Amino acid sequence: MNDYHHFKFTPSVWLVPSLLLILMWAVFFFENSFNIDLTSHGILPRTVSGLQGVIFSPFLHGDLNHIANNSIPLFILATALIYFYRDISLKILFYGIFLSGLITWIIGRDSYHIGASSLIYVLVSFIFFKGMMTQYYRLMSLSLTVVMLYGGLIWYVFPEVDKQISWEGHLAGLITGFFFAIKFKTPDYKKAIQYNWEKPDFNPEDDAFMKHFDENGNFVNTPKPDEETEEIIASPAIGYSYVYKETTNDTKPND
Repeated sequence: MNDYHHFKFTPSVWLVPSLLLILMWAVFFFENSFNIDLTSHGILPRTVSGLQGVIFSPFLHGDLNHIANNSIPLFILATALIYFYRDISLKILFYGIFLSGLITWIIGRDSYHIGASSLIYVLVSFIFFKGMMTQYYRLMSLSLTVVMLYGGLIWYVFPEVDKQISWEGHLAGLITGFFFAIKFKTPDYKKAIQYNWEKPDFNPEDDAFMKHFDENGNFVNTPKPDEETEEIIASPAIGYSYVYKETTNDTKPND
């Protein structure tokens, strides 16, 4: 698939991430405006009631600092996901929320787990691993960019770094993103052919430029084409013969 036809900027690139953020902030303002605590709707591992958090937890946050720290990375990563992986982007988002939440429910501590950070780890993990797997220069560049921006997040999947955060949710997101990178297939990206030498049927022996190089790669002058000899056709000699013929006239000239 030609990348120039695949990578297109459409309203969905920014609309879907914006809707996610609007929903997150709407829930946060609702809690603070009516002084309601919805933490009990988060993930409570290995309990039936805690299963509701598999869906609700990404939209619940403890304080302003918590939701602010999650908003910018979520918007950037979701935008990149939809632009570069349009065909499977919604599956990654929705299945990522479900699977990472379910893993957190299985391995998490006996406490409520809330926040969109698990989804952020899904996106970081998927974008990085999938880009490296495709071996396509644009997606690999995206992978390296994600590493430079959010590579430090890897430390927060370990238990002893910060006990106040849900490292289980981070680890669940990392595992989920890696699994999706293997599971979901992407098109066979190909760069648009711009030059003749990029064509599969290109033969260097027929190329006028390549003829200037010998078998060792040294530049040589190409031989000049043989000059056509012009055939000179001698024109036949034209001879002129003069014959004197006496004229007979009975009239004599006047004196």
